[in-house]
Amino acid sequence: MKFTAVAAACVSLISQVLADSTIAGSSSSKITLPATFKPPQVFKNANLVHIISLEKSYAKESINVLVENVSPEPQDEYFLPFTSQQMERIGGIEVKDRKDATVTGFGLEAVEFDLSSDIQYYRIKLPTPLPAKGQQTLGISFYYLDSVAPLPAAIQQSEKQYLVYQFSAYCLSAYPTLKQKTEVKLPSSDITDYTKLASSGETKEFPQKQGSKLTYGPFPEVPAGAVSPVKVRYEFTKPVNFVSHLERDIEVSHWGGNVAFEERYTLFNHGANLSEQFNRVKWAQAQFFNPQSYALKELRFPLRVGSKDVYFTDVIGNVSTSRFRSNKREANLELKPRYPVFGGWKYPFTIGWNADAKSFLKKKSGDSYILNVPFLEGPKQQEGAAFEQTQIRVLLPEGAENVRFYTTIPESSITGYTVDLQKTYLDTIGRTVLTIKARNLVDDLRDRELIVSYDYSLLASLRKPLIIFSSMITVFVGMWAISKVDVKFSTK
Repeated sequence: MKFTAVAAACVSLISQVLADSTIAGSSSSKITLPATFKPPQVFKNANLVHIISLEKSYAKESINVLVENVSPEPQDEYFLPFTSQQMERIGGIEVKDRKDATVTGFGLEAVEFDLSSDIQYYRIKLPTPLPAKGQQTLGISFYYLDSVAPLPAAIQQSEKQYLVYQFSAYCLSAYPTLKQKTEVKLPSSDITDYTKLASSGETKEFPQKQGSKLTYGPFPEVPAGAVSPVKVRYEFTKPVNFVSHLERDIEVSHWGGNVAFEERYTLFNHGANLSEQFNRVKWAQAQFFNPQSYALKELRFPLRVGSKDVYFTDVIGNVSTSRFRSNKREANLELKPRYPVFGGWKYPFTIGWNADAKSFLKKKSGDSYILNVPFLEGPKQQEGAAFEQTQIRVLLPEGAENVRFYTTIPESSITGYTVDLQKTYLDTIGRTVLTIKARNLVDDLRDRELIVSYDYSLLASLRKPLIIFSSMITVFVGMWAISKVDVKFSTK
């Protein structure tokens, strides 16, 4: 009884979310403004803290800013500037109120005003207009993919790898900032080179180094649009995992009570290339001591509890160097590629598994169902992984209709969706397929929800068995009719 009550509460909550929200559409649609557009100077940044995390193979940035309305009228549009290069690599943008997590409703849309301009904007729509002299603390977070570069670009098999990241000590802003600082978090204290800036205060120069962290600032008032280019070079003896394409299929079977998952990866290591030919003997000798390496040698996939029938293949065929552990508390897939993936190398592969439909599928009411699955799973590595292009396909039963979806993935990364039909075995009209495309995702977004609601009537569920039954009857009747035909030659 307790489990039933909990399940009913979960279904009620999900249905309410779906009722209050529309289908997540294409976030690639932009607001078109005149080419002469300039963000109106109606705000100032009273205090800003810019945090850059380079602890993984991609850059994660956070901007915590206290915004003040300096105009006499209430304002609800805050513009966030990026360079054109950053716009191509940015993903996972989220905005929230730093002081009150219950405040929701922040809108985020890309602004298109002049494609030739190096500065582009995202427009943040505040939930409620900020009155004159009013203040609000915004927490803005996002990721940059493929933004670090190895230096040197080619090294030997046993050498350490160093990466370079370029940014601005002044956080790029469309508004003047009264006080700010930039913190850079690195994976280790081995920071071989970084740009130094002169200071007019008590500190002689920036940055201040504390272990694996660099701090630029605090800086006094900085005008809108000001930048101060800096560069940091640091040790990163791990692979730079970059998935250019991920195709994830989720197939729902009501009759089989099963949800089948399959993921197809095109994986690259964007780390330093080898300066000489790969030596397998040296590699085997080094593995005896298990040193750190910038080559990718294994992948770990934490799956949902209850996952089964796991398989792992690449372009050659089945790969036996894998291990799957499953019990009541965990389900982990550990696998090794056929070869260590060094910088510049590519490794395409496929994994798949089955799971009990009861873990993901709930009946809402009548003919309505709700499917709740992770939008993104993928490998969970210490060094992280980035996904440039992601396609999610949810294959629903034949006859499913009125399909809607909601996801907790940042809307700025969703580029579009379609609902089509696809014919498979013994289908007549074809199965309903929901396809969602996303860009610039990272493993930090693992296990974000994808909730799909649809209607599946009793008649639709009986369509396939009735067709199979009628087909068999037709075949038997046809065979009986043929058997009654007299094909003997007459003697007359």
